[in-house]
Amino acid sequence: MSLNSHTNFRIKPSRSILGKTSIPGDKSISHRAIILAAIAEGKTRISNFLQGEDTLTTIRIFQKMGVDIENDGNAVLVKGVGLHGLSSEDQILDFGNSGTSVRLLAGLLIAQNFNSELIGDRSLMKRPMFRIVNPLREMNAKISCTQEGTLPIKIRGGEKIKAIHYELPVISAQLKSCLLIAGLYAEGKTKIIESEVTRDHTEIMLESFGANIDISKKNDGTKIVVEGKKELLAKNIEVPGDLSSSAFFIVAALINKNSKIKLKNININPTRNGILLALDKMGANIYLTNKKFINNEKVADIFVKSSKLHGCELDGKFAKLMIDEYPILSVAAASADSPSIFKGLGELRLKESNRLELIKTNLLRCGCYCEIKGNDLFINPLNKTEVNQLNIKTDFDHRIAMAFAVMGSKIGNLMIQDPDSIKTSFPNFVDEFNKAGGKIIEQ
Repeated sequence: MSLNSHTNFRIKPSRSILGKTSIPGDKSISHRAIILAAIAEGKTRISNFLQGEDTLTTIRIFQKMGVDIENDGNAVLVKGVGLHGLSSEDQILDFGNSGTSVRLLAGLLIAQNFNSELIGDRSLMKRPMFRIVNPLREMNAKISCTQEGTLPIKIRGGEKIKAIHYELPVISAQLKSCLLIAGLYAEGKTKIIESEVTRDHTEIMLESFGANIDISKKNDGTKIVVEGKKELLAKNIEVPGDLSSSAFFIVAALINKNSKIKLKNININPTRNGILLALDKMGANIYLTNKKFINNEKVADIFVKSSKLHGCELDGKFAKLMIDEYPILSVAAASADSPSIFKGLGELRLKESNRLELIKTNLLRCGCYCEIKGNDLFINPLNKTEVNQLNIKTDFDHRIAMAFAVMGSKIGNLMIQDPDSIKTSFPNFVDEFNKAGGKIIEQ
């Protein structure tokens, strides 16, 4: 089923979620593979590439900057131009809804010989950018954003980028990645210190492409050092299945009776596996088999069975391992047999939408008591198993839309507003979900 603009989804209850489900390629890895392949020397083939709107935006941006990229709908062939081979006739670059693209590429664009102006859709134009703009200025970038710290970002090209020693003030893999990419162009060694774990896909891929990068982990944090001015070399990349996308099917199988599914070749990188740890704490029947490494990323098959879930309390450290998965984890908590408390979720306010408020609003509509205190979320389980038809507000946020589609598979009679946002990360979600036993009707 293709998603058309201005449609809604009507969700009916499912009897069970069954079978083997095809999960698209990891979104974070797909972005990074295109970025590094484009500035490497030689040809890179990226297989199982995520064909979502956000990752396709990254391809379009590089094509606009003179990179030859062929995409057959699954694999992508990138003919890299080297660190200094990019060019641009039009300085305005539209990043749509992709926060990852705009933040990572800001670090690359400060070192180019051309000017650029970074814009996006209505949602992206509201997201915070000071966190990347300020440290890039320390690297001698001529970069600016609005007084509110939002897009558009304007960058003057032709500047000599210098290395910095920077301690991350916020736990952000996007900020870290932005600075590491900028560090590829700097004189000397750029040193990044993170006090808490963030996803490390950029470091893993930089190593694969031959960058001079050193990672040292100590009790007080991790230091990542990248040396600039070294050309990258093309490296074929196989993208594993996306754990964030898998989470919707995992929870759907857990909360619907007589369910049993298998997901193959899913990324279980320990810097982002919080959803699996949290669900295990809630008593989920989840089993990992066929563990292996693909391009230095840890991968496994995931087997899931219906489970009686229990509420749990998660401290703020969990948010660092799974911030994107809290919408679907909240659906799991709503189906548990006791209350849950999820702490330290302030970053959810700064995503494609204010996810924290949307989780609360939509859970309340579904008959589940939910309360926010500061940055902590309190959830009491559902007090009824069926509802009269009601609308789910998404604010064009793909993870909210998919999370409450899963909720609808349990309680039914939900109308998901603006579901075409799902195309940003999981374009075939409806087909796969319905194939597994879901009942999503496009209206």
